[in-house]
Amino acid sequence: MKISLKELANKFNLKYIGDENHEVSGVATLTKANTHQLSFLANSKYKSQLKQTKAGIVILSDKDKGEYAGNCLISENPYVDFAKVATLFQNTKPNFKGIHTTAIIAQSAKIGKNVCIGPYCVVGENSEIAQDSHLEAHVTIGNNCKIGSNCQIKANVVISCDCKIGNRVIIHPGAIIGADGFGLARDKDKWIKVPQLGAVQIGDDCEIGANTTIDRGTLDDTILEQDVRLDNQIQIAHNVHIGAHTVMAGCSAVAGSAKIGKNCFIGGGVGILGHLQVCDNVTLQSMALVTHSIRKAGSYSSITPLQKTEDWRKNAVRFKHLDKLARKLQKLEKRNNDNRQQNKN
Repeated sequence: MKISLKELANKFNLKYIGDENHEVSGVATLTKANTHQLSFLANSKYKSQLKQTKAGIVILSDKDKGEYAGNCLISENPYVDFAKVATLFQNTKPNFKGIHTTAIIAQSAKIGKNVCIGPYCVVGENSEIAQDSHLEAHVTIGNNCKIGSNCQIKANVVISCDCKIGNRVIIHPGAIIGADGFGLARDKDKWIKVPQLGAVQIGDDCEIGANTTIDRGTLDDTILEQDVRLDNQIQIAHNVHIGAHTVMAGCSAVAGSAKIGKNCFIGGGVGILGHLQVCDNVTLQSMALVTHSIRKAGSYSSITPLQKTEDWRKNAVRFKHLDKLARKLQKLEKRNNDNRQQNKN
């Protein structure tokens, strides 16, 4: 599609400077864009690229507009507005229409209007898929599932029985929703599997990354509230509850029955132990290990920063002696305080 500077300004309620009839048909970075593409400046350290860019239109802030002589859109948040504009050029339409002849749909399943179901998909008994949702190839929907409207479920996704998916949810390839949680009971010298009888509920506007696993609850459901965004290869264990608008980066893991609040930012590789609570508006820096509940909003870190290997080895040895050193310091402080008290007397 092609769209002009004026049309973009009107559609996204932005001011503009330049040739209102100039059209673009795609997006690119400042360094790679051509005259038929739109770009953006959100970070001032890339401001020098404005002089060399060949972009047809640039989204930038009011304070930066004087640095650019070409066509531009003035934004209070250039990155957010770029994201909105970029959706115009995103191809989300399936490469097929209707239900593929190889798909297996249970007779009791209810399929809404304009639903596309790709090759070799399976939809189980009594499951429902609302209008305008798309299932790519080899998707499996178990029995008694409910899939909302305008969902995009990518290839090889598995949604096990009794799970509920909200509207406008995107689930990327290979994700598993509703696998059994890791529930085991010790019976003397052997393990007994604990049946996982709950399900998974995913709210509206969530996005689940590729090869991410969300386990079903043991009794109650595992829950993601609306607009939760999970990156690739994340593990969400049984009975976890994640609050609205929380974002988690790749390879993080949340153990069973943990509760994460709203508007949290969780970095890559973070681990959260089971049965803990993380309050709203918490940021966990990459590779942090959460071993106790967090009840105050803020940013938290827990891993040793990168060091040269020889320095790390020396410090690793010293870590073992921290408790002894702390005890010695306490004794010295006590002795010092006692001496001061005696001198006063």
